[in-house]
Amino acid sequence: MSAEECVLKEKICNDCGECLVCDLDRSKECNNCMDCIDIEADFSAIEIDDIIYDEE
Repeated sequence: MSAEECVLKEKICNDCGECLVCDLDRSKECNNCMDCIDIEADFSAIEIDDIIYDEE
């Protein structure tokens, strides 16, 4: 069984919950409202870390 990697830091996930915290209000849990994303930007981009294929 392989350990899950943390999405915020280069370490093994320890279920701290930091990745679930709202970027705009640190006292709230993220609800995916997308208010933290700058919609007025000229372009949008995401970084792809890995592509995982289903092994059938």
